[in-house]
Amino acid sequence: MINLDEQGRPEPPLAGDETATLLGFLDFHRATLEWKCAGLDAAGLAATVGVSSMTLGGMVKHLAFVEDHWCTRWLYGRDMPPPWDTVDWKADPDWDWHSAAEDSPEQLFALWRDAVTRSRTLVAEALADGGLDQPARRTPPEHWHGEPPTLRWILVHLIEEYARHNGHADLLRESVDGLTGE
Repeated sequence: MINLDEQGRPEPPLAGDETATLLGFLDFHRATLEWKCAGLDAAGLAATVGVSSMTLGGMVKHLAFVEDHWCTRWLYGRDMPPPWDTVDWKADPDWDWHSAAEDSPEQLFALWRDAVTRSRTLVAEALADGGLDQPARRTPPEHWHGEPPTLRWILVHLIEEYARHNGHADLLRESVDGLTGE
C-alpha cells in the first residue's frame, strides 16, 4: 500500500529494500516537482527569481530531458525520442530550459509525464533483467575510464537531480504566488 502525504505525494517506504527505497524517493521527488508547479498558467511557469533565468516551465522540460537522457539513452543505448532528437545541442546546450517559454503548460506536462512513463517502464525492465547492478548500455566518455554507470547510479543521480531542482522550485513557486512548503 502506498501512503500519500498531505500534498498527495507517495511517501518512500520506511523499511523497504534498496530498490523500493530508491524508487520511492525518486517518485516522491517527481511528485514534489508536480506539486510545486500545480495550477500555474504559462506566466507562472515562466516567472524567474532575481537575476536567474531559471523558470518552473524550463525545469519541467529539463527534467523530461533528464529522464530520457538517463533511462532511454544511457540505460538502454537507444536514440532520444522527439523533441530531443532534432535539437542542435551544440548551438544551444540549454535548449530545454530556453525553449520551454514557447510551450503551453499542457505541452510541458505531457512531455514530462511521457518521459517519466518511459523511464518507469525502462527501469522496471532493467530491474527484471539484471537488477540494480546492471550496467548502462551506452559507452561512457573517456574521462569515466570505460566504466558505464549502473542502474543504481542512474537512479541515485535522478533522485539528486530532482532534489536539487525541487529546491529551486521552492523559490520560484513562492515568487509566483506565495505558495510555500517543504
